Amino acid sequence: MALTDALGIGSNVYSFIWLIFILFVGTALAVDIGVLDKAKKFINRKATKSSNNKSLSDQENNTIIPLNKESSLEQEQKQQLQTFRRALYWTILWISLAGVFTVIVYSALGQEGALLFATGYALEKSLSVDNMFVFLLIFSSLGIPYVYQHKVLMAGILSAIAMRIGLILAGVSLLESVHWMIYVFGGLLLFTGIRMLLQKKEKKIEIEKNIAVRILRKFIPVSLEVNGNKFLLHKNGVLFASPMLVALVIVEMTDLVFALDSIPAILAITTDSFIVITSNIFAILGLRSLYFLLAGMMEKFYYLKPGLAAILLFIGIKMVISEVYEIQITVSLMVIFSILGVAMALSFIRSRTGSLIVDK
Repeated sequence: MALTDALGIGSNVYSFIWLIFILFVGTALAVDIGVLDKAKKFINRKATKSSNNKSLSDQENNTIIPLNKESSLEQEQKQQLQTFRRALYWTILWISLAGVFTVIVYSALGQEGALLFATGYALEKSLSVDNMFVFLLIFSSLGIPYVYQHKVLMAGILSAIAMRIGLILAGVSLLESVHWMIYVFGGLLLFTGIRMLLQKKEKKIEIEKNIAVRILRKFIPVSLEVNGNKFLLHKNGVLFASPMLVALVIVEMTDLVFALDSIPAILAITTDSFIVITSNIFAILGLRSLYFLLAGMMEKFYYLKPGLAAILLFIGIKMVISEVYEIQITVSLMVIFSILGVAMALSFIRSRTGSLIVDK
């Protein structure tokens, strides 16, 4: 049963918070992906179309012409620093927007609605962090430069949102029409948690053997030679899928696998489609900036994967025993944050201890 139905909330209130959500996400996303900047550049380009000044044209097209090897390296380091600062800014902004939206949900749906949203967001955010380890493997395996990775992630995240909405609606429908599916989802989470605990750490993805690449090859020839940031390449009159497109397809396939794990997890918290969809979207949209913020520190999260496995096991047990004993949402929220807190604290301690040993 939807939360709004259970609480007797009118459709007008429900429509109002949907509208606020769309405005929140739409405005922030437009700024994040640079729609406003592109519009400004387009206007400036039109205004200066009559001028053939080459230096102005280079500036408008963001073209950097390195004078020598040293200046090229300095430009790359400067660009990475700018990317890190932008990632920090947007990570803080997306988390802040989720916090503000939690307050809006509280004022519209009450304490229970706010707790469900906060729990769903925290759960999806923590589980989505595991995606970043795979992103790093994908980019390193394909040799995609740091400066091109943001384009792949943005395209992947936007398409992942559409895919997840469909999966969420299907999952909600299944749970409401076929009650025993709760045991199937619970068993799936238990299996995923155990698999995550036993899974060996991958150092590289075998591109040629990857199922996503093999499927892509059935539709278009694939080139694994990095040549710019285009998704499609023309070679001798033949259209090829570039490493950028290969990375995008693998990212999408990977997110589909993660979604099949994470969506049942949040459906164990609530089957209200509004809460599930909005918390999912908020968590996913901040993933790109979080990746660039933490890309250089991935190896420091020693105990994150065991922590995520513990969360999945807890939620799986919660679903399986739901008919016998119902775990309160406040308890679930405390358990999720406690597990994450312990995992991050232990990772920090090990990281600091390792640094001290190296320094000595």
